[in-house]
Amino acid sequence: MSGTTAGYAPDPPEAAPAGRRARREAERRAGARGGRLAALLVFLPPAAAALAVVLRGIGERQLWRDEHATWWAATLSLHDLSLLIRTEDVVRTPYYVLMHAWIAVAGDSPTAMRLPAALAMASAAGLTALLGRRLFTTRTGLLAGFAFAVVPSVTRYGQEILPYAFAVAAVLLSTLLLARALRQPGLKVWAGYALTVPLIGWSDLTAVTVLGAHLAMVLAARRSGDRIAGWAYTAAVVPGLCFVIPTAVQGAGQGTPGAVRGPGAGTFPEDLFGSWAVAVPVLALGLTGLCFAGRHALPAIVWIALPPLAACVTAPEQRLPLPAGPLLCTVPAWLLLAAVAVGRLAGPVAGPRAGAGAAARRGMGWVLAAAAVAGLTWQALPGLREARADQRGEPDFRGAARIVEAGQRTGDGVVFSGVTAARRAMAYELRDDPGRPRDVLMYRTPQRLGSYDAQECPRPATCLARARRLWLVSPSGGQPLSGMPKATARTIRRDFRTVSTRELTGLRLLLLERTRGTSGDPAGKEDPARRKVHV
Repeated sequence: MSGTTAGYAPDPPEAAPAGRRARREAERRAGARGGRLAALLVFLPPAAAALAVVLRGIGERQLWRDEHATWWAATLSLHDLSLLIRTEDVVRTPYYVLMHAWIAVAGDSPTAMRLPAALAMASAAGLTALLGRRLFTTRTGLLAGFAFAVVPSVTRYGQEILPYAFAVAAVLLSTLLLARALRQPGLKVWAGYALTVPLIGWSDLTAVTVLGAHLAMVLAARRSGDRIAGWAYTAAVVPGLCFVIPTAVQGAGQGTPGAVRGPGAGTFPEDLFGSWAVAVPVLALGLTGLCFAGRHALPAIVWIALPPLAACVTAPEQRLPLPAGPLLCTVPAWLLLAAVAVGRLAGPVAGPRAGAGAAARRGMGWVLAAAAVAGLTWQALPGLREARADQRGEPDFRGAARIVEAGQRTGDGVVFSGVTAARRAMAYELRDDPGRPRDVLMYRTPQRLGSYDAQECPRPATCLARARRLWLVSPSGGQPLSGMPKATARTIRRDFRTVSTRELTGLRLLLLERTRGTSGDPAGKEDPARRKVHV
């Protein structure tokens, strides 16, 4: 009897390795499918929660001046937009082009224009959860993702026609891909990381400082023995920055047409998170979490420190619209550290023993995570209500437009006195009214000037000649005509009388009527009043 068992024929020697490779490949594919499913289950719940919170009341509050500027730039023709970015706001060109395409499809209602930011912010919540899962534990990631969903500033910027939501999502996607590339290196993942670098810069230049945190991650990997991480990082970042640096250089000295406040020591934490009730516990837990973050502590410190430093340095030149806008990319880092502090009560969250511990202790960790999210949500409720309200200090242009629409007559004109961006705001609020008053003092349009501002008529008597009634939009308080050129104010004061005055938040709306016995100079061959504010 031979040594071979009856009924069994052994594999040929060359077939055994092939069989083992096939089994390993099948196991790898099954694990990849399971990993993708697990990642999807971690991503979707926080993303859905953030989308639900952000979408509530998204179209109710009126646009403010930076959103009016976005609408203006995004609805220009591409040729007119190219003229605008030569002198102003070149750093937002990719965002304006994106919004130009979106508005062409979805329209320019507040809800439609804010929807892309809402979707970006929802994605950011899911990406926060995935990053926490990758760096720490699944529980840590989910806690951070759900906490991100209820932060009031997330709702505020998720309901704004501004690029900051895209900057947060790009930063998180880039950091997640880098973390994966350092753990599972490969050409595809490094190529994906390289593509995210210009996305960060095109969304917001301040967010590019997160590359400093990425460098800290790469240096930590090199100390652990990864010899190719530094070269791969350099090969990915340098080409990406080549798409960003020219725009940054061209945009140096250019401003945005919005507010001029920079980050201040007194309001920075409150503005960053949307309320002190959220900022205080998150900051306290975040600082505590640094003690338990292990090798991820240094990258986290760089992530939360560099953007504020860069914003403080560049705020006077860039005239940043809001203190928290360029710094919003640091919120996920704070939340991840806070989640680390909460999760540490249930066992290690970093290092080789991350997630280890008795079943009872792990169960307690999930209870603590749920309680933390519930507590933060309760703390965030007042801030969420404020985030959905009109921007503090912004004039009520929507109310002014409703008054004009209710009382206008054919041939009415509209003039402006010293209200920042009032021309754009009223153009937006009256955009769908075919009988809206004409901007009778506009001499050269912003499109012709390649600017956000128009040139007003140098001969006011001629430009006002055909107007029988004027709607005057002026700031609250003071003299209504004080913000006009002296010649224009003198002509209006001489030829018109006030019929009615309405006081609204941040502005005053006057209806003026031509006095009897006065007439303008109709000799001009061209009527500047027929030039539209926005084409």
